[in-house]
Amino acid sequence: MFDFEFHNPVRIVFGRGREKEIGRLLAADGIGRVLLVTGMGSVGRSGLYDRVTASLVASGVDFTDYSGVAANPVLSHVVTGIARARKDKVEAVLAVGGGSVIDEAKTIAAGIFHDGEVWDFFIGRDEIKKALPVYTILTLAATGSEMNRNAVITNTDTRQKYSISSDHLYPRLSILNPELTFTVPPDHSVYGAVDAIAHVIEAYFTKEPGTRLQDRLVESIILTVMESVETVLETPEDYDARATFMWAATLALNGLTPAGVGPYAFPNHMIEHALSAIYNIPHGAGLAVVIPAWMKWHAPRNREQHERFARKIFGRRTAEEGITALEDWLKKIGAPVRLKEVGIPASSIPEIAANAAGLAKVWGIEEPYCARVIEGILINAV
Repeated sequence: MFDFEFHNPVRIVFGRGREKEIGRLLAADGIGRVLLVTGMGSVGRSGLYDRVTASLVASGVDFTDYSGVAANPVLSHVVTGIARARKDKVEAVLAVGGGSVIDEAKTIAAGIFHDGEVWDFFIGRDEIKKALPVYTILTLAATGSEMNRNAVITNTDTRQKYSISSDHLYPRLSILNPELTFTVPPDHSVYGAVDAIAHVIEAYFTKEPGTRLQDRLVESIILTVMESVETVLETPEDYDARATFMWAATLALNGLTPAGVGPYAFPNHMIEHALSAIYNIPHGAGLAVVIPAWMKWHAPRNREQHERFARKIFGRRTAEEGITALEDWLKKIGAPVRLKEVGIPASSIPEIAANAAGLAKVWGIEEPYCARVIEGILINAV
């Protein structure tokens, strides 16, 4: 066990109908006006928007609508949102949606206090020193953004999908009602499961050896996600399965599983960010393609841990058998495992690798993840 600090101040309000409490909870925190950030319209079609705004009105909380967040949120929309938040002098940002909506809300919350370009935070030119309080109502189990300090945004001009991380970005409160995920399409449930699994395996495979408690936490989350998403795909309105899936995805990236593991990296996310920055594919779909390809490259470098994964997750003996079992399971739930399945030609590998290598440099993992190595990893996904 390595020395560590663990801090997570997010208040979780979990259960049926809890979104109706958002007005009261905001008012109790002294919030009088919020920027209400939403996506492309599903919250309106489902009736969630009406329930949320009715709660705000009933508690005397004013709001400014800001809709249109994309599945891979883009910088230009963030910049417009910052201007809207400043103009209306909002006191907090309320995100109603999945991880993309929450990530954009966090970035707006930080950008409102920054005199320069908000992209400065993403390229390391400046650091976040302050942010508006962020509140969330989650509608998609996947990213864990509802309980962490991270956000990911795509700069379409430079085709860079980069991230920020700061204690100022922890939501003050997140409402998780599993019923809100009943209408999530099957493919997005699949992508959410892949994303949750990806979050825990990064440190699991790249950390120093010997932290068995964290290994077991990771393995329990993976097995729980696998089990619950299979039930969700068979019975979309199974509350217990949705609740289990939602909470497991939240725990997958709230800082708990890597606490005490020492240094680790996020190479699968680094590579996938390049895929979706260039081709705008769903994040979970890209991860499903990248993870087995990366594992094939990484297994000889940490065979003991890959064999443990094979044994604990799939009951297999060798690292290679574990990777094959993972690919088979991904296919079973309908996830892509090859670049061509997400519309990416093999001829694009050099461009993707160069893009990913740029992010590797920002993240400080350019060794060993140079463009040549990343190309070799992606060839495994052809």
